[in-house]
Amino acid sequence: MDGNGRWAQQRGMSRIAGHQEGVESVRDTVEACGQLGVKYLTLYAFSTENWKRPEEEVSLLMRLLLRAIRDETDRLYRNNVRMQAIGDIDRLPGEVRNELLEGIQKTKENNGLTLVLALSYSGRWDLVQAVRRITRDVADGSIDHANVCEDLIGSYLSTAAMPDPDLLIRTSGEFRISNFLLWQLAYSEMVITEKYWPSFRRGDLYDAIRDYQRRERRFGLVSEQVKRTGNGKGFMRRLFGRVAGSEE
Repeated sequence: MDGNGRWAQQRGMSRIAGHQEGVESVRDTVEACGQLGVKYLTLYAFSTENWKRPEEEVSLLMRLLLRAIRDETDRLYRNNVRMQAIGDIDRLPGEVRNELLEGIQKTKENNGLTLVLALSYSGRWDLVQAVRRITRDVADGSIDHANVCEDLIGSYLSTAAMPDPDLLIRTSGEFRISNFLLWQLAYSEMVITEKYWPSFRRGDLYDAIRDYQRRERRFGLVSEQVKRTGNGKGFMRRLFGRVAGSEE
């Protein structure tokens, strides 16, 4: 969710005003995903690198995060949304961490959209913590080093209970993934939009899904193999056919 500060600066506003408007984009996107039947939505809300920003901005962001979680948890509960989090959340201020954990606990029985907040997260951090746990378990004999494989590594990541993303949407026109879900994005489709995050609304989400629906996901195969196996457009095309006007 990139471009909050630039959106605000273009309008002669403070950077925090951009972050505040970004919360509206979050609300609209979450509601739209829930209505469409999306099962998982992961929002890159605060990276490990973001801790390096000016102390005042980080403090304001933490207060905004606290207020957003506090204000939105009841709405998520009513809309059957389950909240989860990935990242080094122990680094979060105590009040923020406690509010987050309370929201996760309150919504844990919901079975609609799973909203995953990536907080104090980076893909490299995720891989490092996985390697540390794997080496510890190899050392104490819990696993055999010969059994270390892709599936096992995935089971040690913070997203172990979640499917890999089908689609990554990157706002603000930047052509990079900024240390986000480095392992999990191996075969994800990407949509880059020039819009800054505070301007992103459900119509832009629908456009991204339509773009995705037009693609052929091959996962290393050739087109002829995909057509024979029927894996071409994949899960989201079947799920979101009505958004693109498809009869599927």
